[in-house]
Amino acid sequence: MKKTTENKENIKDWASPRSIKKSPVKDVKHLVVVSSAKGGVGKSTFAANLALALKKLNHSVGLLDADIYGPSLPNIFNINKKPKSENGKNLIPLEQYGIQCISIGFLTEEDTPMIWRGPMVTSAIKTFTQKVLWKDLDFLIVDMPPGTGDTQLTFAQEIKVDGAVIISTPQKIALADVKRGIKMFDKLNVPIIGLVDNMSFFETDDGKKHNIFGEGGVEKVSNDYKKNFLGKIPINIDLRISADEGIPLVEKNPEHKISKKFLEIAKKIKEFFH
Repeated sequence: MKKTTENKENIKDWASPRSIKKSPVKDVKHLVVVSSAKGGVGKSTFAANLALALKKLNHSVGLLDADIYGPSLPNIFNINKKPKSENGKNLIPLEQYGIQCISIGFLTEEDTPMIWRGPMVTSAIKTFTQKVLWKDLDFLIVDMPPGTGDTQLTFAQEIKVDGAVIISTPQKIALADVKRGIKMFDKLNVPIIGLVDNMSFFETDDGKKHNIFGEGGVEKVSNDYKKNFLGKIPINIDLRISADEGIPLVEKNPEHKISKKFLEIAKKIKEFFH
């Protein structure tokens, strides 16, 4: 019994926020992580379009793909080249559509699996935040991997994160992980800007809405945990096609109704910091 109690205390101590000095990312005003806790909810597509929406609001923006095991940025932004290195120590981010970008996918072949343990992932994240020469960014959007593991802990405990946007679809199985993500960020003292209901519904040509994944779940969780609800992004084939083409919808067609929803959310994120 005594041993079990000691184990619980050890776990509690490990999971608690550490008094580590958080390092800001050089030349970045606001670092915003886009997190989902659950995989497959459209987080990477959201992060890419959010970055472009903030650019449309006349901000200088960077996009950091922190998903070491499954990088998406090379495909979503149609980037097929490697970043240059300055003096063999620092990386110069690649630029596409006016966004400064970095991803492990720029440094490896597309079909190369990243069979790395936690310390190597942590080292890669520190390289992207400490040794990439970002240039006077108003916002650095970080596309986080799913879950609450090494990458999330590295950002929350060692890097100055100014806010988190949590993405979820409205069904129960995704919301369970979202609740864990909220508690993680709260425990680690990372401000939560708000939640987004992604793939919230599908609208047919006749205007009828179909709530494929349920309805209202993300907004309810926002209210239950006293977090801001930032809005809904419906399922839309143009959003999917543009991502597959490597030209995110906000860049390809800024007047599209879905692009305007990203702009509305970007304005709310901007207001959070002003």
